[in-house]
Amino acid sequence: RDVYDARVNVLHQWSRIMSTSHFLVAFSTILILWFGGNMVLNGEITLGEMVAFNGYLLMIAEPTRQLVWLVNTAGEAGAGLKRTFDVLDLQPEIASPPAAIVLPPLSGRVEFREVNFRYQDETNAALRQINLQVEPNQIVAIIGSTGSGKTSFISLIPRFYDVSHGALLVDGYDLRQVDLPSLRRQIGIVLQTSLLFSDSIRENIAYGRPDASLDEVIAAAKAAQAHEFIMEMPEGYDTVVGERGITLSGGQRQRVAIARALLLNPRILILDDSTSSVDTHTERLIQQALNTLMEGRTTFVIAQRLSTVRRADQIIVLDQGKIAERGTHAELLAKDGLYREIYELQLRVQESSEPSVVGS
Repeated sequence: RDVYDARVNVLHQWSRIMSTSHFLVAFSTILILWFGGNMVLNGEITLGEMVAFNGYLLMIAEPTRQLVWLVNTAGEAGAGLKRTFDVLDLQPEIASPPAAIVLPPLSGRVEFREVNFRYQDETNAALRQINLQVEPNQIVAIIGSTGSGKTSFISLIPRFYDVSHGALLVDGYDLRQVDLPSLRRQIGIVLQTSLLFSDSIRENIAYGRPDASLDEVIAAAKAAQAHEFIMEMPEGYDTVVGERGITLSGGQRQRVAIARALLLNPRILILDDSTSSVDTHTERLIQQALNTLMEGRTTFVIAQRLSTVRRADQIIVLDQGKIAERGTHAELLAKDGLYREIYELQLRVQESSEPSVVGS
């Protein structure tokens, strides 16, 4: 609101000054013609002298207009700078504590202890009484209806938010006590909508590791099934993609994001395996890339694919922010509870059409 008010004030001053300057120039010209004309008729000055004097006035008027324009531009810049500095002056709500613990290379053990979580200014908890232990290299599939708490659950692991009650530990370290960069360097995130920048494909893949060599970038792209389409682009890995990767298809953006995560080589992986907006061939490539990405890593996946659910070491069924059921695919089907209901409604239809890439 302050930026809007500053902008309106600048425009108001601009319109007032410009109209005043135009009026003064026009009025001065009228005065010169009136008094100068009388002086010419009385023989006090020549016609040439009057024309020259009027010319001098016009020569002064143009720089005056430019000065007014400069003042207006400076005002607009000031309004923009205020907005920029307001953002720069913001203090992050989540930050490393004093004397933070710098994490060593992680094994990938994650533990939720009596975790409750509530968003700021919300009365109802998004997560309640979450108790979960995940061993290194396990795959945890998280399923549930819209609003069940899946996004809140995965957002706590890289400490985008702090738990409201209880503790979240990685390799025994409470996340509230650790150095944030040392934590997030060891966590890879690949969601359905991946953020790419208006830069080359190489720079987008190497975003998490700017010191990576071209050979390392290419190796990651090949593992992510992205190398082939990249080489078909006009400048290969130096091809600049638009903001948010607008020049790439959805499947291409997702494979570039997978390549970025592979290059980072995280110990903990968070992903969304949904590929509903791509064709069958691209879906197969993405599933192959995801299988490669999940190998040897502790993986939390918002599961939309039956292959992921079957492969998971643990399936967590969330309902209204609580763990309603947990177990393997076979165990949960045998319980004939909420998981079986979700399976019958959403997952079973995939059995005949899903690409056979599990374990490839």
